Amino acid sequence: MARPQKRFTQLIEEIDRTPWGPAEQALVAEAVALAVELGDEQLEYEARMRQTASANMNGATDVMLNSFAWCLARHDADPQRFPADLEYGGADLMWQFKWMASSLRSSPAFSLDQIAAVLDDMEEHYRAAGLGISGVLTARFEDAWDAGRIDEAEALRVQLEATPRDDHSHCDACGRSQVAGFFAETDRDAEAIRLVEEMLEGGFSCGEEPEHALSRVLVPYLRAGRPDDAKSAHLRSYRLAKDNPDNLRIVANNIVFSALTGNEARALAQIERHIGWLAHDGLNVDAHFAALAAFAFALDRVTAAGHAHTPVRGADSPALIVFFEDHEGPWGAADLAAAAWASAERIGAEFDHRDGTDGHARALVRLRALADESYDVPIRSDAFVSSPDSTTPADADAWFDRVMDLAQFGAEHETLQALPHALAVEDPSKLAQLMSMRLGILIALDRADEAAELLPARIDALRAAGLDVQADLEQRLGLATFGLDTPEAAAALEDELATAASLPAWSRGDLAISRASLHMHADEPGAALDMAEIAARAFAEAGDVRLSNTTTLVAIAAVLQKGDIEAAAALLDRFLDQDDLSIGHRAQALQTRARVRGGSEAFVEGAADADEATRLLAGLGATKALAAAHLLAGALWEDAGDPEKAVTRYRVTSRLVAQEGGDQAGADFRLARAMLAAGDAEVAAELFGQVLESEEQAEVHAASRAMTASLLARALAASGEFGQAVGAFGYAAELFGEAEEHADQAVALTERAKILARFDENDEAIETLEAASEIVRKAPDAVGALADVLHNLGQAYGARQDDRAFALFDEVAALAQEHGAGWLLADVTDSRGRALAQFGRTEEAVAAALTAADGFAAIGDAGSAGGSELFAARLLAGDDRAADAVPIYRSALEHAAEVPPLRQVSALELGTVLESLGRHVEAAEVRALLDA
Repeated sequence: MARPQKRFTQLIEEIDRTPWGPAEQALVAEAVALAVELGDEQLEYEARMRQTASANMNGATDVMLNSFAWCLARHDADPQRFPADLEYGGADLMWQFKWMASSLRSSPAFSLDQIAAVLDDMEEHYRAAGLGISGVLTARFEDAWDAGRIDEAEALRVQLEATPRDDHSHCDACGRSQVAGFFAETDRDAEAIRLVEEMLEGGFSCGEEPEHALSRVLVPYLRAGRPDDAKSAHLRSYRLAKDNPDNLRIVANNIVFSALTGNEARALAQIERHIGWLAHDGLNVDAHFAALAAFAFALDRVTAAGHAHTPVRGADSPALIVFFEDHEGPWGAADLAAAAWASAERIGAEFDHRDGTDGHARALVRLRALADESYDVPIRSDAFVSSPDSTTPADADAWFDRVMDLAQFGAEHETLQALPHALAVEDPSKLAQLMSMRLGILIALDRADEAAELLPARIDALRAAGLDVQADLEQRLGLATFGLDTPEAAAALEDELATAASLPAWSRGDLAISRASLHMHADEPGAALDMAEIAARAFAEAGDVRLSNTTTLVAIAAVLQKGDIEAAAALLDRFLDQDDLSIGHRAQALQTRARVRGGSEAFVEGAADADEATRLLAGLGATKALAAAHLLAGALWEDAGDPEKAVTRYRVTSRLVAQEGGDQAGADFRLARAMLAAGDAEVAAELFGQVLESEEQAEVHAASRAMTASLLARALAASGEFGQAVGAFGYAAELFGEAEEHADQAVALTERAKILARFDENDEAIETLEAASEIVRKAPDAVGALADVLHNLGQAYGARQDDRAFALFDEVAALAQEHGAGWLLADVTDSRGRALAQFGRTEEAVAAALTAADGFAAIGDAGSAGGSELFAARLLAGDDRAADAVPIYRSALEHAAEVPPLRQVSALELGTVLESLGRHVEAAEVRALLDA
């Protein structure tokens, strides 16, 4: 282990290169503890200066205040040993001063005198150090604004605007964001938007910017009639803010936006995701006020949308009792809204009492006034799920019917939940059936001990129903007729079947179907079919339609297990044509046929079956089963090439899984993937980010996380967030490398390089492609990846006049010829032509481009053929061979018939070339094509 002094140096270096967050906080805490252990105050000063900054960024206000006070005392006592600026790239002591007054103001526990003393102390230190007063004015402006002294804040803003900026002024991002927020609050929407857009255009960013600034102009954008800009701002702001509890106020602004724009389900999901943040920083009470008010406003909208009793997950946490008081049972939306308003009003009153103003009361009035505003800005990340059990059974007999349907579908958990409501039936035969269902489900759920305890009650129910023979049979067999899968149970069933001729028909059928089920578990579909046939004859003789249909479904499952898809499909079609099917049996058969059709690539028909199954299940209250049914429907619509319909189904799946438990990350991954395919990249990026976070917490396999990170990167790139996309592709490559998925790793690096090249980061792009080319050769069977990586590297070399390009083009061309990839061969030939042009080898370049055009045309890609020809024509025209270029331009025009942009460019350039040749009539004719 490193010596303590060396370890401290290592810690400081690691802190300074680690992003803000839990890992960085842990390193800082270790550094402080080590310095204290060493008894070295100078080292402790180094560590605590970093601790103040870390605590500020991570929302640990108490740690920040204590750390700052310790450092300031040391600095004041000996500024030589403890300088204000350690020059480590983080905030210096005078800069940190700006956080102190803001932190004190954020809790009504601190008095006005304490806040004023900090502000005066700050100004005294600034003047003593010869610093400009811009930072002091900023702190005083924030204080006046937050306290509700608006006139004073406006005067300070004007003074601040006229004061020269210095090294301790707010950065460009924070300064614009702060004033934009003030403008928005004082009804100067246009000025607020202008400042934020200036910030974005200038590329200014900081610790919580641009996400805070974007959240401040959401409502101004809406009022300005710019819903698309508002949506983009919201999605970007929320995506950047959602992982740090210190961003509670930013998240609050985004929740209000969701509620205000008809996205009540999204608002509810955001509340559930972030309500626990209220307990994160006990001193940031002003953020609690903003969040509680936002929650209340949004939950009022949820209530107005018809979901007053929808549970708000997480609201019943013991840590939140201080905000909502104790509550019996889960909080519904309407009740929690009232509690949140009351808590916000209480906190606001405490602030206003301290400040001697009505600033917080006015903030609540402004927020409540938004109840009169509404905007239609659809965001499809979340959906409400109306209670599927829309009609509650009226009595025990109606509950019996419900239980039967649920059991016949196979909804085990929902059947167990509904069973107690049906046990009051008076008909003993119905009670016996209910007991049978219960025993079978307990066995299926591996709860055989519970089933054994209930078996005597089943036998008693049979005797009460006058079914003594069946009672005697089950007394002999124990749990064998309920699916117990043991050698002893199978043997007992065989023995009884051998002497079953004297038994009633129903009992013979029960024995046969029980044995068929065990054959299915043992992967013996032929034997299962034989038993199902015996059972079918027996149940037909007994006149039991329900169990006859159950037997048919078992037979269909056996046929599928044998792999005879065609026969199974025919059986399903005939079965579903029957008019005596229960809802449960019909839903089960539809879901089975949906899977069969999906496996046969009849995706649309399969999706229609799955949709009908979800409709039937919704009426049964089968919530867990309903989630799986929507997932199946979504998958089939996705396979059918209709991501829009897939999104609709996956949204419901996600919400049901959230309510009932299950693979939330899996459901959201599918939803995000469908959204990306449907062109909704910004929301997809948000969801992929959530899935990746969940996978990181669950420590799932690196390959799975890599796939999520890769799709996140694609969504970010499609959203125009290229900087984040570069990082995400890099992270995906790391994870693919960890999983030794070399082809995927190389592809991720290639996509990263493409973005880098787009922004002229050519050196890094080529380095990345070179690394990818080395990696992809470890997976020679991944021909597509190998060709893509080598092709891109060749193009990059060609653009730099590096003749290594041609060997790579040769290799890609050989792969294309070997695997019959005509389009790839044409494409790499086109790339060869463009590289040759970079070397000034015009004749060869033209020949390659025309060869590529022929290749594209041969496989029906007229647009690409025209593109290659246009390139060749330009080379000739630029080489003073205008006459030779004309026929190639004309061919490009013909190929561009269905590609308007290419047609327009080709016509314009051909017209110019013809004019240069003095062929004015032809030039006019060509230009006339532009108006056609």
